[in-house]
Amino acid sequence: MERKANPSDVSDDEWAFVAPYLTLMKEDAPQQEHSLREVFNGLRYIVRTGAQWRMMPNDLPPWHTVYQQTQRWLKAGVFEDMVRDLRMLIREINDRMPQPRAAILDSRTVQSTPESGARAGYDGHKRRKGSKVHLAVDTLGQLLAVLVTPANEQDRAQVAALAEQIQEATGESVEVAFADQGYTGDQPAADAEAHGIRLEVVKLPTAKHGFVLLPRRWVVERSFL
Repeated sequence: MERKANPSDVSDDEWAFVAPYLTLMKEDAPQQEHSLREVFNGLRYIVRTGAQWRMMPNDLPPWHTVYQQTQRWLKAGVFEDMVRDLRMLIREINDRMPQPRAAILDSRTVQSTPESGARAGYDGHKRRKGSKVHLAVDTLGQLLAVLVTPANEQDRAQVAALAEQIQEATGESVEVAFADQGYTGDQPAADAEAHGIRLEVVKLPTAKHGFVLLPRRWVVERSFL
């Protein structure tokens, strides 16, 4: 690499892991004008900085090249395969079964940006305009499912879509999902049950004073970092 490294660049160890997933054509293919690693570095720059595509630094491949290759990767499902295999590897390292039997549901409202477009909404509870990221993780904090909606969408309304993604990602292995009181109600419980998942709402203590750490809630909070 002739340019000065960016903090977002993939490390040698990371590249050794991800390269087999990203190689959709031979490295010496005529249409491969730029190093695949540099194209991936371009994508990482956009993801890590939140910059617009056209703001790609000049020492990385052209923004349209990175964008087009990213669309090919998305269409081929390489990132889903990567996350699935990494999750199974981490679980085995931690002496867990390859596929989880429990999941944790939660959400986070992200401040609106010009890129949000029609996806932006107003979260009255958080008093913030933007998008809401709905997540499902296993008990180690590894991603199982993700859904992005306007910030005004209710958490409980996303249970069906998350449950479907969870079971698709794990091969129908998840039996129970833990969630906070934002998922209370007969409908979200029924939506989860339709996919073979028992929804267990973790309630706050009756007398709550100050910050209270809910069981398993920290796992999802950590996954946003």
